[in-house]
Amino acid sequence: MRKVLVITYYWPPAGGPGVQRWLKFVKYLRDFDIEPVLYIPENPDYPLIDNTFLKEIPNDLIIYKHLIKEPYRLASIFSSKKTKRISSGIIQSKNQSFTEKIFLWIRGNLFIPDARKFWIKPSVNYLKGVLEKEGIDTIITTGPPHSVHLIGYYLKQTKAVNWIADFRDPWTTIGYHKKLKLTSSSEKKHKRLESTVLNSADKIIVTSATTKREFQQITNQPIQVITNGFDSNVSMNQNLDEKFTISHIGSMLTGRNPTKLWQVLSELLKQNSDFKNALQLQFIGVISNDVLQSLNDLGLQNHIEVIGYVSHEKALEYQKVSQILLLVEIDSQETIGIIPGKLFEYMAAKRPILGVGPKNWEVADIVTSTKSGCIFEHSDDIALKNVLLDWFAQFQKGELSVSSKNIEEYSRRELTRKLAEYI
Repeated sequence: MRKVLVITYYWPPAGGPGVQRWLKFVKYLRDFDIEPVLYIPENPDYPLIDNTFLKEIPNDLIIYKHLIKEPYRLASIFSSKKTKRISSGIIQSKNQSFTEKIFLWIRGNLFIPDARKFWIKPSVNYLKGVLEKEGIDTIITTGPPHSVHLIGYYLKQTKAVNWIADFRDPWTTIGYHKKLKLTSSSEKKHKRLESTVLNSADKIIVTSATTKREFQQITNQPIQVITNGFDSNVSMNQNLDEKFTISHIGSMLTGRNPTKLWQVLSELLKQNSDFKNALQLQFIGVISNDVLQSLNDLGLQNHIEVIGYVSHEKALEYQKVSQILLLVEIDSQETIGIIPGKLFEYMAAKRPILGVGPKNWEVADIVTSTKSGCIFEHSDDIALKNVLLDWFAQFQKGELSVSSKNIEEYSRRELTRKLAEYI
């Protein structure tokens, strides 16, 4: 069985979507004659914790760890809440305090490519011995944080290894990159590092066709699209919510605020008493004050339930019993290639997906091809309203469902098969 070294910052008990991709790959790689060996930080500062992921780690998995020095720990002395938000990539563009502006400038200009850069050098020195000990000739780095890719880069300079760089998100084209208050020299350094990684790795993995096209402008190295996926047992005998629930799982932040959807719902409340009595908006995860204010301004405050962050297991339960699953992305050209990991779990839950995102959003192609819901642009209103009325009529009859197809290609095991073939 061939061994590969997987270098990742996020690993259980870390919570959130970043940890799930490689936790699931590791879970199934042995089925395809590949033995994963993990390298992770010994003392990470994870912004979210979900202990339910721990039980998915194979019992006999070989894991190497090394200390990491994280400046976020020092910064949290001054503002723990703001530091944790920035470390998780949540950057609000409005109402930034002076402290937050300073943190962002420091984060963007002094810690390039990111604040985990201090893990690079000690990891390279440590892993040289690990590669020898385990007889490993293939390494995989996964980012963000993109500093992890630099571990792969420097290892390749000193050892005869094949290096695969997995990008769960883009580097310099991701939405929050422009919010880091970068100087021109810092921006050039980010671009230079991105190019270095893309042209030095033997193979590259991305999660969307859009990112692949972007990277093909920078490198001629092979690039494979392997999306995220689902790994849940779908029960078709769930008792659905009695309310007409529209549930959003994850962070509903200012930039994603689907104001046109809220307006349409507000209109329907005024026009349809049955709809008013049945509607329930559920937010499982973080919701910004700006979004809450928008909902309040449109008279939706009595139809909101803010549940907050829950374990991944619990989130899956909410998905399976909700009438409709809401998926929202920022209305920007930069986000057309962002495919949220929860999309695939929404598909597995087999509840209608209501998506609101940018024009030419890649998610629309997936949802349309699998017949798992409807996707709208942020400016749509009439078509959105008609679909909601149609779904509500089906809900009243107890017949609201979705007849999705071909979703198995997005199962974690099938995606791991694709990964193993690429390795």
